[in-house]
Amino acid sequence: MGVGGVSACRDERAGMGKRATLADVAERAGMSVTAVSLVMNNREGSRLSADAQERIRTAARELDYRPNPAARSLRVGKTRTVGFVSDDVTVTRYASAMIRGALDGAEARDHTVLMAEAGNDRKRINRAVRAMLDRRPDGLIFALMGSKEIDIPAEIGDLPVVVLNGTSTGGHASVLRDEITAGRDVANHLIERGHERIALLGDADALRRDRRLSVSIGDRFLGIESAMAEAGLAFTARHFEEDWEPEKGYRGMRALLDQGLDFTAIIAMNDRLAFGAYQAIWERGLRIPADISIASFDDDVIATYVHPGLTTVRIPYEEMGRAAMDMLLTGKPAGHLQVPMPLRKRESVADRQR
Repeated sequence: MGVGGVSACRDERAGMGKRATLADVAERAGMSVTAVSLVMNNREGSRLSADAQERIRTAARELDYRPNPAARSLRVGKTRTVGFVSDDVTVTRYASAMIRGALDGAEARDHTVLMAEAGNDRKRINRAVRAMLDRRPDGLIFALMGSKEIDIPAEIGDLPVVVLNGTSTGGHASVLRDEITAGRDVANHLIERGHERIALLGDADALRRDRRLSVSIGDRFLGIESAMAEAGLAFTARHFEEDWEPEKGYRGMRALLDQGLDFTAIIAMNDRLAFGAYQAIWERGLRIPADISIASFDDDVIATYVHPGLTTVRIPYEEMGRAAMDMLLTGKPAGHLQVPMPLRKRESVADRQR
């Protein structure tokens, strides 16, 4: 496993000739190297006239001068790099926006991002961290596809760390999605549309309890159930399933329909379960949403293409990536930030007369 450097700055001159130096700028401006250094690094103490300073800046622009990052890091004790260690984020289409958000946040602060993919292998994670530390980053982001609790290697010491889409056993700063509010929004949307007989597809005891599996799904359930309780409602039926894939959604929906219970709406715990449920509902000759409304979580890209469009909550990957980078680079990161999950209302939910 290697560490790849991904520049957060778009350098159009890469590989296009010799890099301009302070000496080049000084020669072009007719000034000393010391004077150019003071101006280009915005250091106090310069007695140069405004005209002289402008000549230096003009020369720098004409030569496309950029400060040497290695020299700057020696001077200020910062490398302007951030390490980004992920489990499966960089190879998962669902979370590519998380990387985009992190890169945008780094670019806005003139930082470069070094990326490493480590899976869930402890040895690979440790190797990735050691490789990052050799490059002296200003901080590390641990990005997770599955929102879970992890151990941060002790050798990181007091280097600033943010856990993205998860938490750590050491209580490091983290960026999470607001699953409690999302769960409430989905349940309340169905209730507000008149549904009182609601079934749950994808109940999962292990995901509720084990933070090593998920730190967010328990909150999702809590939000759903608290909204139901406040409305004086309980689920008409529950189907237990921890493998949230379309095939399991299809089988689970068939099992719920086989019970012959009179429910008018389904809450599926993710979109993949919902896609399977669509097929099972159609095969029974039932209609969405005329006979059964359905709402879900994730806002998979396919949710806009199924018919009818699936009402679902979007996971804000890009906003989370940007928030993690902002947290890391603006002071000492601390606390747990929760990013809102917007409800995408589409045609899979219809009014139901009480």
